[in-house]
Amino acid sequence: MNWLQRLLHPTATPARIAHLDARHARDVAALHQQGGFARGWEPGECAALLADASVAGDGVFPGQASRPAGFVMSRKAADEAEILSIVIAPGHRRSGLAAILLGTHLSRLAGSGVAQVFLEVEDGNVAAERLYRHLGFREVGRRKGYYPKPDGSRVAAIAMRLDLG
Repeated sequence: MNWLQRLLHPTATPARIAHLDARHARDVAALHQQGGFARGWEPGECAALLADASVAGDGVFPGQASRPAGFVMSRKAADEAEILSIVIAPGHRRSGLAAILLGTHLSRLAGSGVAQVFLEVEDGNVAAERLYRHLGFREVGRRKGYYPKPDGSRVAAIAMRLDLG
């Protein structure tokens, strides 16, 4: 376990973080389907995103796993980035992997010249909000009725920003 992993979550499962590419598209799509989103991503969409030079994707591989137990993807534009999605497989949640994954991803973004990172989180997703705030994100706005729910209702998106520099 490296210093960043211990700092972010001292009892986290030992894991390695690796860049993802189009070869990981099926794994990413399967994980995204488990993320509770209104519409999951298809493998072709994931392959296109991972092949895009403006998109950065990292996976978290616990222990000696050969398949990721989670991923984060962001799109970079100039000195800003937007987190497109982050998902940890249900069986690995609450293990500290999300903090390790996102913390490492943010460090890599900072190293590539990104100064600000933005994301949106569904209002009421307490675990995700807690993680983002722990890493230094702060609320900068809300989008009323942004996320569709299975029952046809809609819930707000909380827009958050993190200054890296």
